[in-house]
Amino acid sequence: MAEDMKTLEDNFRQQNKSCFILGASGETGKLLLQELLERNIFSKITLIGRRQLTFEGKAYENLVQEVVDFEKLDDYAAAFQGHDVGYCCLGTTRAKAGTEGFIRVDHDYVLKSAELAKSGGCTQFHLESSRGADKNSNFLYLKVKGQVEADIEALGFDRYAIYRPG
Repeated sequence: MAEDMKTLEDNFRQQNKSCFILGASGETGKLLLQELLERNIFSKITLIGRRQLTFEGKAYENLVQEVVDFEKLDDYAAAFQGHDVGYCCLGTTRAKAGTEGFIRVDHDYVLKSAELAKSGGCTQFHLESSRGADKNSNFLYLKVKGQVEADIEALGFDRYAIYRPG
């Protein structure tokens, strides 16, 4: 099994693929970035976020960082172009952002980013969501998570994966 994974990684690495990560400053995004750097399967990793992140160490020197204003994402469409794979770990809480801010970040920003990625040539999209996500839920958090899952699925990526930690 481990040998199969190594072969898969080697084959993928030879395809010279690039990816972007949204939400690399959060806990999951940090772990994802670390894992991708360790596996070295992408020729280019771009972090797309609202601020420049600071990293120390040789492993981080080839990272590309795109600072965007999520309120004006259309102005930053170029940041989403030319990537094969997109990872979205973007999110906030109602406690931090209020109800409207939570919906804006966890639905609107996430969906707009997926739309820009798709139109920019991205074929795979990976979304961190939540256990219990359901667009028909009576609970706002789960409803918003479920709705964005469904909205992104409708975009028709070749591969779309949803991760529901809980």
